[in-house]
Amino acid sequence: MDFQKKKDIIEIGRRLHQKGFVASNDGNISIRVSEAEILATVTGVSKGFLTSDDVVLVDPKGRKISGRTGRAEPSSELKMHLLIYEQRPEVKAVVHAHPPVATGFAVAGIPLAQCILPEVVVSLGAVPVAEYGTPSTLEVCDTILPHIQNAEAFLLANHGAVTMGEDVFQAYYRMETVEHFAKILLTARLLGNVNVLSRAQVAKLVEVRKKMGIKSRLPSCESCGYCGPAERTGAASPEAAPPGTASREAASPAGAPHTGIKSDAGHMTGFGTASHPSRSAALPDEKKLMEIISTVVKELMQ
Repeated sequence: MDFQKKKDIIEIGRRLHQKGFVASNDGNISIRVSEAEILATVTGVSKGFLTSDDVVLVDPKGRKISGRTGRAEPSSELKMHLLIYEQRPEVKAVVHAHPPVATGFAVAGIPLAQCILPEVVVSLGAVPVAEYGTPSTLEVCDTILPHIQNAEAFLLANHGAVTMGEDVFQAYYRMETVEHFAKILLTARLLGNVNVLSRAQVAKLVEVRKKMGIKSRLPSCESCGYCGPAERTGAASPEAAPPGTASREAASPAGAPHTGIKSDAGHMTGFGTASHPSRSAALPDEKKLMEIISTVVKELMQ
């Protein structure tokens, strides 16, 4: 069984590299084999060219049980994987990568936390941003701890993204979803408007989740206010969006936080977040805007 799981890690590493989600020796992958054993990629190896020798077996404390001797030590960022396994017993795999567009949102301090795409609402939910922590240190564990119980994926400020799943393929597919969501949201913002689903629309999607038997966490978004703890307790009413949000039924009021949603004035309120309250962005003229969009789309398609 360990041999097959090693092959799965090697395949996921190849896909991450092929998709451009990692560069050089970036990223790390792990699978929980049992309560006492975890397979993890070693440090200093390209994920696109992994071999079985580049995957080692460690215990829940990160101590190597078996694997190639010498430089083949577990990834220095294994600490955050171990914390996730400790906090979430049902999680069987963790993937950490640096998908470019999603990481751009992480650098900007902007969470992927608006109910925009039905598929994302159903399968993933909001993707918060964990505060910055020095990579490879326990600082990262401190910053991700508030998000582990309430999300299946999160961004690491100025660093990258982390996804988890019931197996390594689910964790990887969630990484794909995070990056796909980020690309679409960026494109919509460049076009000048983001139509956010209403609470009533999100309520229907939550029912779809239930019918499909999806039991993953559904973290609270910042737009409709329906998901998350309120959804789990049934406390939220799907009839009206809360003040300060925008949906297909109500535009964001003047003075609302910068979310990139079209305001009453008919233009973008900006690209900032609550962490950058003073940031604003004037929308360029149509010709310039289309040039920007064309350039970005070409980059995304490469």
